Amino acid sequence: MDDDARLDAVLSEVGPRLRRIRRERGATLGALSEATGISVSTLSRLESGGRKPSLELLLPIARAHQVPLDELVGAPPVGDPRVRSKPIVRGGRTMLPLTRQPGGLQAYKVVHRPDGEEPVQRTHEGYEWLYVLAGRLRLLLGDHEVVLGAGEAAEFDTQVPHWFGPAGERSVEFLSLFGPQGERMHVRARPKQG
Repeated sequence: MDDDARLDAVLSEVGPRLRRIRRERGATLGALSEATGISVSTLSRLESGGRKPSLELLLPIARAHQVPLDELVGAPPVGDPRVRSKPIVRGGRTMLPLTRQPGGLQAYKVVHRPDGEEPVQRTHEGYEWLYVLAGRLRLLLGDHEVVLGAGEAAEFDTQVPHWFGPAGERSVEFLSLFGPQGERMHVRARPKQG
């Protein structure tokens, strides 16, 4: 693929990305127009691909959405292999995505601090694998309760009612691998006895 074809491919993806980011933030075209000073019709044409994106249009949109310009244009990372993820915070749980591709196996580093809420077991499609990095993790799995310490792992079908979080008054830090139904992770090393 030559440079012009690569550029056209990148530009063709900008419109759908702009629409997705705007919708994720719950913004209307009118609200974005007011925040950026760009007309609704121009924003609409940008999102539909009817207008080519330019720096003078993308900079105010990036500012309004509070995202880096690279995120709007889908610029590939250059020479830096580090995963730069944005934390997802829900209640006392902070999840750092470690994978970028949608679907398939998803990996997260999770820090869960005690939040005082009662555990509520849930079910959903998939399979989960947990590995405790620091602290103690309480796992409710159906009628069973297990407390895991640093270096211990657990795996289970998420169609079994489950909940996991800190065991006690201290935070727990763990890795979570989640896969669609049928994909299983396997622990090859035995956890240390302690």
